[in-house]
Amino acid sequence: MKALTQKRRHPFAFVALLLLGLLLSGGLYAAATTVNQAQASNGAAEAYSAEQVEEGERLFVANCATCHGMDAEGSDAGPSLVGAGAASVEFQVGTGRMPMQMQGPQAQQKPPQFNDEQTTMMAAYVASLGAGPAVPDDEYLDVDQGDAARGGELFRNNCAMCHNAAAAGGALTEGKYAPSLDGVDEVDIYTAMTTGPQNMPVFNDANIPPEDKRDIIAYLKNDQFQANPGGFSLGSLGPVSEGLLIWTLGLALLIGSMVWLTSRSS
Repeated sequence: MKALTQKRRHPFAFVALLLLGLLLSGGLYAAATTVNQAQASNGAAEAYSAEQVEEGERLFVANCATCHGMDAEGSDAGPSLVGAGAASVEFQVGTGRMPMQMQGPQAQQKPPQFNDEQTTMMAAYVASLGAGPAVPDDEYLDVDQGDAARGGELFRNNCAMCHNAAAAGGALTEGKYAPSLDGVDEVDIYTAMTTGPQNMPVFNDANIPPEDKRDIIAYLKNDQFQANPGGFSLGSLGPVSEGLLIWTLGLALLIGSMVWLTSRSS
């Protein structure tokens, strides 16, 4: 007992306990994350048929392998898609960002090159390659079940610093930007949160649960139908556009007044 007491008073005992606590907490978090990813992967694999996976592979080889490699393991021109999940294909291909029209700071949105059925097939193939985010169930895209007020709070805490408090978008570094969320489909908003395209962070189910993601989507859809009680929205960019308008109109009025006064005095 005396020896144990002496060891507890050892100057390095606190450090050892701290390291042990960090190892245990890190191990538990990694295990929980792995379980969630495995469950998502299993659900995604079961959602598609073997025919969809096979046809998706054909489409991939014909249209995507130039950049992502024949086995989707990546190349100098494009990243690996192993573990990217079906949600990544749904977002990138479904919004027309992929295949890219040209190399640049970030993929530009354009009319989709593939229809919904073809996109689903390619998503099935990518989902078969490894664990990754799955396309959400319809219940998490139903904004009627969401809480728009709570979604607004979540949006302001997690998204407004890039997308603007009014979801009008904003500039980022090195020519990149956070796009406007006006008119974006529910599934595209959800899959963007789970995959983190471009500079966007990944909000997995441990960060923002599916129900909270639905609340954010409900807020964004509700916000699109709100009027501007203060008058013109001016792009909903806040004090920048408002200040520019005030200075421009103010200077114009001052110059006009000076011209009018001087012309009358002469």
